Amino acid sequence: MEIMLIINSAILGACLGSFLNVVAHRSIQGRSWWGKERSVCESCGHVLGVRELIPLVSYIIQKGRCIHCGKKFSVRYFLVELITCLAFVSITYKLGTAWSCLLCLVGTCGLIVNSLTDFESGDVFDVLALAPGVIALLIRIAGGYWAVLDGLAGAFTGWAVFALIIILSRGGMGWGDAVFMAGAGAVLGFKFTILAFYLGIMTGGLWAIVLMLIGRLHWGRGETLPLVPFLSIGCFIVFLFGSEIFAYLSQRLPYSEIFITSWPY
Repeated sequence: MEIMLIINSAILGACLGSFLNVVAHRSIQGRSWWGKERSVCESCGHVLGVRELIPLVSYIIQKGRCIHCGKKFSVRYFLVELITCLAFVSITYKLGTAWSCLLCLVGTCGLIVNSLTDFESGDVFDVLALAPGVIALLIRIAGGYWAVLDGLAGAFTGWAVFALIIILSRGGMGWGDAVFMAGAGAVLGFKFTILAFYLGIMTGGLWAIVLMLIGRLHWGRGETLPLVPFLSIGCFIVFLFGSEIFAYLSQRLPYSEIFITSWPY
């Protein structure tokens, strides 16, 4: 049963990764990602058939090329499908059939699609950022009143932290980041949102230092990094290891009772 659950999770993750690619790419272009519009080769306009749209498999068999014109597809499509597949497998392996597993899978979809839009265009679309949070609050109903309240508290905390930073920095960060963390916060809950924010900011800060050291990013020239991908990394770390991190903190720091946190449902 566990093996079949993992296999099904891998297939679902790859399929959703393919779908999220479409959602992100078309949202950036201002095109509809629902309805009857078919996927095509952007080089020659060839309408892709079913055999050309099998997640992961088609890219490997076709060696990343259009079978009609021979032009290469962006490797991004394959990587997103692979990352989503592995993310789903990791979460399912860790959390099994608990409600928290479904919650984290929904959250993972939100992390990926918003990271793609922010990385590619610098835009965070409100509907894509908030949709996972709305779905998460509906799932939290299964955990009872306190689970829903925790989700609302997480959403407010995620938004409020960024709102405060934006106000104090006079626009140093975008409101899209605040909306993204509101949606992620509804998935994570109050304490996990704080931890995810810290891990995301630290990850982004370390990467910025690396880029400055190798001359790819220059301080004081108005250059920016997309923040949502790093916040997503922080959120995903919390999905997998948040309870363990809080358990560790409870043993190492004073007032340890405030660090005792786990997925309650």
